Amino acid sequence: MSENVFDGNPGRVVRMKMKNETPQRRIKVGLFGFGNTGRMVADEFYKDGLFDLEWVVRRTHKDNHKYATRLLGYEADDAPIFSVDEVDPVFFQHHPVDIIVDFSSARAHNSYAPAAAFGMKMISAISKYKEKDLEELRQLAQKTAVLYSPNITLGINFLLVASQILQGIAPHADIEIVEEHFRGKKEESGTALKIAQILGLEKDRHVNSIRVGGIVGKHEIIFGLPNQTIRLVHESISKRAFGQGAIFASKWLIDAPIGLYSMENIIIDMFKKNIPIY
Repeated sequence: MSENVFDGNPGRVVRMKMKNETPQRRIKVGLFGFGNTGRMVADEFYKDGLFDLEWVVRRTHKDNHKYATRLLGYEADDAPIFSVDEVDPVFFQHHPVDIIVDFSSARAHNSYAPAAAFGMKMISAISKYKEKDLEELRQLAQKTAVLYSPNITLGINFLLVASQILQGIAPHADIEIVEEHFRGKKEESGTALKIAQILGLEKDRHVNSIRVGGIVGKHEIIFGLPNQTIRLVHESISKRAFGQGAIFASKWLIDAPIGLYSMENIIIDMFKKNIPIY
């Protein structure tokens, strides 16, 4: 039995150990990226009582050596910010963490690659990798546990797995993918293209894009069958969903052996463990 208490920092909850309760292991996290999404991800990790946000690395010298927690509005000196040119193998000796989470940009993995030698696990949520980048992630996964997910939200990855299951059940269904995003997004949704790929659909024929207003992101897979239609829909309300996805992935990855993983691997594992029995 346990109870939640505040430790004096607004929004941050710490669980107090109660009698006969085994304490949970706290997970130390280092974050690459502190842009709009990275700030929200940092905030989600900091508020979660299971994690200690140890440091943040960003590409520029902006806010260098300030505390991320202060910039997030907390009255606490936690998670100092470093510029990427301060990061070398010695950095990871002096600032060890359990998991490195990357929400920065392609090529950043070269900066934290030395951390693999110290047993630090890695989560990459970068959406635009080239094949060379992916090969370098595969090489890192020979030394430590690496999870790569271009869209790390729990809902999207559930959608990816569920759509494949449904396609297997109804292989002759007509399938269309509709993706909606904010007006200023010019490129096609990488997530929609991945859905098309895993379902074996031609992207030029089956991916439909809509750009209106300030939609964060919505993906819908429509299965057309005789006399019925099945729709699988996921909508991101806030970029904080990426932080929650990274937290979900971290809790799974912390006990994973060396290898390369995806969010789909986690969802499939959860499917197997939670098949309903009537």
